Amino acid sequence: MGRETCASLARRALNRKEYMTDFTDSPTEPFDHAEHAKHAAHEGSPFLNQVSVTIAILAVAAATIGSLEQIETASTIGDKNEAVLLQDRATDNWNFYQAKSIKKNMYEIAAAGSPEASAAFKPQAQRYGSEEKALLEKGEALERATEEKLKESAHHEHRHQILTAAVTLFHVAVAIATISIIKSGWRWPWYSAIGLSIVGTLAAAFAYI
Repeated sequence: MGRETCASLARRALNRKEYMTDFTDSPTEPFDHAEHAKHAAHEGSPFLNQVSVTIAILAVAAATIGSLEQIETASTIGDKNEAVLLQDRATDNWNFYQAKSIKKNMYEIAAAGSPEASAAFKPQAQRYGSEEKALLEKGEALERATEEKLKESAHHEHRHQILTAAVTLFHVAVAIATISIIKSGWRWPWYSAIGLSIVGTLAAAFAYI
Protein backbone atom coordinates (compact mmCIF):
# COMPACT_ATOMS: atom_id res chain seq x y z
CA MET A 1 0.00 0.00 0.00
CA GLY A 2 1.35 3.41 -0.94
CA ARG A 3 2.07 6.10 1.60
CA GLU A 4 -0.78 8.34 0.44
CA THR A 5 -3.30 5.49 0.36
CA CYS A 6 -2.40 4.20 3.82
CA ALA A 7 -2.48 7.69 5.28
CA SER A 8 -5.92 8.39 3.84
CA LEU A 9 -7.24 5.07 5.13
CA ALA A 10 -5.99 5.77 8.62
CA ARG A 11 -7.41 9.30 8.66
CA ARG A 12 -10.73 8.21 7.19
CA ALA A 13 -11.01 5.36 9.67
CA LEU A 14 -10.62 7.75 12.61
CA ASN A 15 -12.68 10.67 11.31
CA ARG A 16 -15.51 8.77 9.64
CA LYS A 17 -18.79 9.22 11.49
CA GLU A 18 -19.74 5.82 12.75
CA TYR A 19 -23.13 5.15 14.10
CA MET A 20 -22.46 2.21 16.36
CA THR A 21 -25.93 2.67 17.81
CA ASP A 22 -26.63 0.96 21.06
CA PHE A 23 -30.31 0.10 21.18
CA THR A 24 -30.43 0.62 24.95
CA ASP A 25 -29.07 3.26 27.27
CA SER A 26 -27.57 0.60 29.50
CA PRO A 27 -26.75 -3.11 29.24
CA THR A 28 -28.75 -3.63 32.45
CA GLU A 29 -32.00 -2.20 31.09
CA PRO A 30 -33.62 -5.67 30.67
CA PHE A 31 -33.61 -5.98 34.45
CA ASP A 32 -36.44 -3.45 34.48
CA HIS A 33 -38.68 -6.14 32.99
CA ALA A 34 -37.75 -8.46 35.83
CA GLU A 35 -40.11 -6.47 38.05
CA HIS A 36 -43.00 -8.18 36.28
CA ALA A 37 -41.35 -11.50 36.94
CA LYS A 38 -40.96 -10.65 40.61
CA HIS A 39 -44.66 -9.94 41.00
CA ALA A 40 -45.60 -13.02 39.00
CA ALA A 41 -43.59 -15.25 41.32
CA HIS A 42 -46.01 -14.39 44.13
CA GLU A 43 -49.04 -15.55 42.16
CA GLY A 44 -48.17 -19.21 42.61
CA SER A 45 -48.64 -20.30 38.99
CA PRO A 46 -46.00 -22.87 37.95
CA PHE A 47 -45.97 -21.56 34.40
CA LEU A 48 -45.61 -17.94 35.47
CA ASN A 49 -42.80 -18.95 37.82
CA GLN A 50 -41.12 -20.61 34.86
CA VAL A 51 -41.54 -17.44 32.80
CA SER A 52 -40.08 -15.41 35.67
CA VAL A 53 -36.95 -17.56 35.73
CA THR A 54 -36.67 -17.29 31.94
CA ILE A 55 -36.85 -13.49 32.09
CA ALA A 56 -34.14 -13.38 34.76
CA ILE A 57 -31.84 -15.57 32.64
CA LEU A 58 -32.50 -13.49 29.52
CA ALA A 59 -31.78 -10.29 31.43
CA VAL A 60 -28.41 -11.61 32.62
CA ALA A 61 -27.53 -12.78 29.09
CA ALA A 62 -28.50 -9.40 27.62
CA ALA A 63 -26.36 -7.55 30.16
CA THR A 64 -23.39 -9.84 29.48
CA ILE A 65 -23.57 -9.47 25.70
CA GLY A 66 -24.08 -5.73 26.10
CA SER A 67 -20.83 -5.53 28.07
CA LEU A 68 -18.99 -7.46 25.35
CA GLU A 69 -20.43 -5.06 22.78
CA GLN A 70 -19.00 -2.09 24.68
CA ILE A 71 -15.59 -3.78 24.88
CA GLU A 72 -15.55 -4.28 21.10
CA THR A 73 -16.52 -0.64 20.58
CA ALA A 74 -13.64 0.53 22.75
CA SER A 75 -11.24 -1.80 20.93
CA THR A 76 -12.38 -0.45 17.57
CA ILE A 77 -11.72 3.15 18.57
CA GLY A 78 -8.41 2.27 20.25
CA ASP A 79 -7.05 0.46 17.20
CA LYS A 80 -8.05 3.31 14.90
CA ASN A 81 -6.29 5.81 17.14
CA GLU A 82 -3.16 3.66 17.12
CA ALA A 83 -3.34 3.39 13.32
CA VAL A 84 -3.38 7.17 13.00
CA LEU A 85 -0.43 7.55 15.38
CA LEU A 86 1.54 4.93 13.47
CA GLN A 87 0.75 6.65 10.18
CA ASP A 88 1.96 9.96 11.62
CA ARG A 89 5.25 8.31 12.53
CA ALA A 90 5.47 6.78 9.07
CA THR A 91 4.87 10.18 7.46
CA ASP A 92 7.66 11.76 9.52
CA ASN A 93 9.92 8.86 8.62
CA TRP A 94 9.24 9.29 4.89
CA ASN A 95 10.10 12.98 5.18
CA PHE A 96 13.48 12.05 6.68
CA TYR A 97 13.91 9.43 3.98
CA GLN A 98 13.36 11.96 1.23
CA ALA A 99 15.78 14.41 2.83
CA LYS A 100 18.49 11.73 3.06
CA SER A 101 17.82 10.68 -0.52
CA ILE A 102 18.23 14.25 -1.79
CA LYS A 103 21.51 14.68 0.08
CA LYS A 104 22.82 11.37 -1.19
CA ASN A 105 22.01 12.33 -4.78
CA MET A 106 23.69 15.72 -4.36
CA TYR A 107 26.91 14.14 -3.07
CA GLU A 108 26.85 11.54 -5.85
CA ILE A 109 26.51 14.27 -8.48
CA ALA A 110 29.29 16.29 -6.85
CA ALA A 111 31.57 13.25 -6.69
CA ALA A 112 30.93 12.38 -10.34
CA GLY A 113 31.49 15.95 -11.57
CA SER A 114 34.78 16.57 -9.84
CA PRO A 115 37.40 13.82 -9.75
CA GLU A 116 39.46 15.85 -7.30
CA ALA A 117 36.52 16.07 -4.84
CA SER A 118 35.37 12.47 -5.39
CA ALA A 119 37.38 11.19 -2.43
CA ALA A 120 35.60 13.63 -0.12
CA PHE A 121 32.07 13.43 -1.53
CA LYS A 122 31.79 9.71 -2.22
CA PRO A 123 31.96 8.63 1.47
CA GLN A 124 29.26 11.17 2.29
CA ALA A 125 27.07 9.77 -0.49
CA GLN A 126 27.58 6.26 0.84
CA ARG A 127 26.72 7.35 4.40
CA TYR A 128 23.49 8.98 3.32
CA GLY A 129 22.75 5.95 1.16
CA SER A 130 22.99 3.66 4.22
CA GLU A 131 20.76 5.97 6.25
CA GLU A 132 18.29 6.13 3.38
CA LYS A 133 18.07 2.34 3.27
CA ALA A 134 17.47 2.10 7.04
CA LEU A 135 14.72 4.72 6.85
CA LEU A 136 13.12 2.89 3.95
CA GLU A 137 12.92 -0.33 5.96
CA LYS A 138 11.57 1.52 9.00
CA GLY A 139 8.94 3.31 6.89
CA GLU A 140 7.74 0.07 5.33
CA ALA A 141 7.50 -1.54 8.79
CA LEU A 142 5.40 1.38 10.06
CA GLU A 143 3.13 1.13 7.02
CA ARG A 144 2.60 -2.57 7.67
CA ALA A 145 1.84 -1.89 11.35
CA THR A 146 -0.70 0.76 10.32
CA GLU A 147 -2.43 -1.64 7.96
CA GLU A 148 -2.53 -4.31 10.67
CA LYS A 149 -4.16 -1.94 13.16
CA LEU A 150 -6.76 -0.94 10.58
CA LYS A 151 -7.55 -4.61 9.97
CA GLU A 152 -7.88 -5.24 13.70
CA SER A 153 -10.15 -2.23 14.03
CA ALA A 154 -12.38 -3.51 11.22
CA HIS A 155 -12.51 -6.92 12.91
CA HIS A 156 -13.63 -5.40 16.24
CA GLU A 157 -16.20 -3.26 14.45
CA HIS A 158 -17.61 -6.35 12.74
CA ARG A 159 -17.92 -8.05 16.14
CA HIS A 160 -19.60 -4.95 17.55
CA GLN A 161 -22.24 -4.99 14.84
CA ILE A 162 -23.07 -8.65 15.39
CA LEU A 163 -23.20 -8.26 19.16
CA THR A 164 -25.50 -5.24 18.77
CA ALA A 165 -27.94 -7.42 16.85
CA ALA A 166 -27.60 -10.22 19.42
CA VAL A 167 -28.25 -8.03 22.46
CA THR A 168 -31.23 -6.46 20.70
CA LEU A 169 -32.72 -9.91 20.19
CA PHE A 170 -32.36 -10.59 23.92
CA HIS A 171 -34.00 -7.26 24.79
CA VAL A 172 -36.93 -8.07 22.52
CA ALA A 173 -37.12 -11.58 23.99
CA VAL A 174 -37.38 -10.19 27.52
CA ALA A 175 -40.14 -7.79 26.48
CA ILE A 176 -42.10 -10.50 24.69
CA ALA A 177 -41.75 -12.95 27.59
CA THR A 178 -43.20 -10.29 29.88
CA ILE A 179 -46.43 -10.48 27.86
CA SER A 180 -46.98 -14.00 29.23
CA ILE A 181 -47.04 -12.52 32.72
CA ILE A 182 -49.14 -9.50 31.86
CA LYS A 183 -51.71 -11.67 30.09
CA SER A 184 -51.67 -14.22 32.93
CA GLY A 185 -50.47 -17.29 31.16
CA TRP A 186 -50.25 -16.76 27.42
CA ARG A 187 -47.71 -19.30 26.24
CA TRP A 188 -46.84 -18.15 22.72
CA PRO A 189 -44.90 -15.08 23.94
CA TRP A 190 -42.78 -17.32 26.16
CA TYR A 191 -42.04 -19.72 23.30
CA SER A 192 -41.24 -16.77 21.02
CA ALA A 193 -38.86 -15.34 23.63
CA ILE A 194 -37.03 -18.65 23.90
CA GLY A 195 -36.70 -18.81 20.11
CA LEU A 196 -35.32 -15.27 19.94
CA SER A 197 -32.86 -16.00 22.75
CA ILE A 198 -31.54 -19.02 20.87
CA VAL A 199 -30.99 -16.91 17.77
CA GLY A 200 -29.34 -14.22 19.88
CA THR A 201 -27.02 -16.76 21.51
CA LEU A 202 -25.98 -18.15 18.12
CA ALA A 203 -25.37 -14.61 16.82
CA ALA A 204 -23.20 -13.73 19.82
CA ALA A 205 -21.20 -16.92 19.39
CA PHE A 206 -20.80 -16.26 15.65
CA ALA A 207 -19.20 -12.89 16.44
CA TYR A 208 -16.17 -14.70 17.90
CA ILE A 209 -15.84 -17.41 15.28
